[in-house]
Amino acid sequence: MSGIYIHIPFCKQACHYCDFHFSTSLKKRDEMVMALAKEIQLRKDEFKNKAVETIYFGGGTPSLLTIEELQFLIDTINENYKISEHPEITLEANPDDLSAKQIYDLSTSPINRLSIGIQSFFKDDLKLMNRAHNAEEAKECLSEATRHFDNISVDLIYGIPGLSNERWKQNINTVLSFNIPHISSYALTVEPKTALASFVKKGLIEDVNDEQAHDQFHILKETLEASGFVHYELSNFGKTGYFSKNNSAYWQGKSYLGIGPSAHSFNGKERGWNVRNNSKYIKSIQNETLPMETETLTKTDQYNEYIMTGLRTIWGVSIHKVEADFGSIFKDYLIEQSKVFINQHLLYIDDEHLRVTKKGQFLCDGIASELFKINL
Repeated sequence: MSGIYIHIPFCKQACHYCDFHFSTSLKKRDEMVMALAKEIQLRKDEFKNKAVETIYFGGGTPSLLTIEELQFLIDTINENYKISEHPEITLEANPDDLSAKQIYDLSTSPINRLSIGIQSFFKDDLKLMNRAHNAEEAKECLSEATRHFDNISVDLIYGIPGLSNERWKQNINTVLSFNIPHISSYALTVEPKTALASFVKKGLIEDVNDEQAHDQFHILKETLEASGFVHYELSNFGKTGYFSKNNSAYWQGKSYLGIGPSAHSFNGKERGWNVRNNSKYIKSIQNETLPMETETLTKTDQYNEYIMTGLRTIWGVSIHKVEADFGSIFKDYLIEQSKVFINQHLLYIDDEHLRVTKKGQFLCDGIASELFKINL
């Protein structure tokens, strides 16, 4: 299984918490679309013997593109790659971009999955995050989207300063009222060099409360699992048949191409990333030069990545795979390092797979880092 991720580096306005690469100027939009198509063509040999099963438009805000521009990029992929019979094609979108006509037009295109950035249904939260939509637009968008799309994911953020547990429950229940089959939810994080980091430093906004975020994570988990969702990855919940194929490929170490400025690629042994600058990206592609840096992952790097991604999922870390792919030294190291967390009831071994317990889930990334191998 292989996937193609296309980064659309434009947004109407900057969300205060976001550290992804984007521009609020659309001056280079036409040039960017042509450059994305050109990079798709230039890299076709990387997937010469692989079928593409997922196409994901991320960003930025991909829903700023027209149907014609999205179709042009999909057609370019179809012309240059082998595509599976029923690919998952996802568009990230903001509620303010999804008018009734836009949703209908998207439903007649090859796009068959929407990932909608709601984040919250409360005015104060949306203002704090500097989101471009309001609560009513969010509800109207979901009402219209569910008329035309079956496969929909909604993003929610918890741990927002001032977001009570009661209002958090209301956010979750509002999404559930629309029968949405997939929810991705993340704790608000204060990333360096963002507007949010500046506001927190100046005392204009409270810092994120880890205890509050921990409580709201467990509220999310209990509520969604009681409603038939499977908690299949730390930040993702889906009903059976609605797990994100694109994201699951990342966590399971599958190959993917990252198209566009700042986009990352992975082929199992090498990781690459494109320049994080729109003008430099466009100029390089126009000269038929890939604006990409690459690194070859050592065996230790590959092991550490497998531990990090594996522990985040319901599939866990296969002890047999660790031994087969990395050798008995790594297997013995993993088992030894895990003992302290097993004794603390944060990890457990079942059917030769190392998994996190419910108690350990919120601490998953920290636990994984303790299992990393620093030196071979």
